[in-house]
Amino acid sequence: MAESIFLAAGLLIFVYMNLVFILSLVKKNAAIVDIAWGLGFVLVVASNLARESLAGQSPGPRQLLTAVLVFIWGTRLSWHIYKRNRGKPEDYRYANWRQKWGKNFVLRSYFQIFILQGFFMLVILTPVLLVFKNRTSGLNLLDYLGLAVWLAGFFFEATADYQLRQFKKNPENRGRLITTGLWKYSRHPNYFGESVMWWGLFLIALSGPGGWPGIISPLTITWLLTGVSGVPLLEKKYAGNPEFEAYKARTSAFFPLPPRKKS
Repeated sequence: MAESIFLAAGLLIFVYMNLVFILSLVKKNAAIVDIAWGLGFVLVVASNLARESLAGQSPGPRQLLTAVLVFIWGTRLSWHIYKRNRGKPEDYRYANWRQKWGKNFVLRSYFQIFILQGFFMLVILTPVLLVFKNRTSGLNLLDYLGLAVWLAGFFFEATADYQLRQFKKNPENRGRLITTGLWKYSRHPNYFGESVMWWGLFLIALSGPGGWPGIISPLTITWLLTGVSGVPLLEKKYAGNPEFEAYKARTSAFFPLPPRKKS
């Protein structure tokens, strides 16, 4: 059963990411993969709910809880990125790769952007898929703890995104860095929130039998955000900027902490 759930999810993600890749070629904009990211998780969860319905099974409380949380997170994130990117040129990260990779961009983007993100999507979905695999009745204390952790993470991500959007709306802030609100305590509170949400989903998976392998999900997303495609890639853009260097010196990179005092 476990193998079939993961295999079905893997095949669905493969088809989905290929369609997104084709759309990126039509649009000549690889950044649409960012919009597709959250919706891919929603699609996999929806397919599992549909499969259970076709099999004559009703999702249990834990399956419903997990599905709702993924739906909320995935749709909000994709809508947020869509609004942020609408009417703008290709994101600078993908534009830089397009220029750097030259004539090899199509092939390299297929494997290094779309297929690679599809692979990580499947890995990060592990606790969600385990919840659908391990059907048990009723919720327990660990489920509620996981929900509380998820809600804390969602607050950080959604609030930080809102604060940044409002900051950028003010013409006076053009070219400046946001250092207020949650951004006073973390240089990337939205990334921190996303990581915390997946730790919450892991706890929900852990509340059922065989949930331990789900720890690969929050470990992977935290690693990606702090060491690969999140913090390092974004901060590379601001390296050497005096305002950013001062902000970096006093503000935690990821975990929210009180600002450091000047020495």
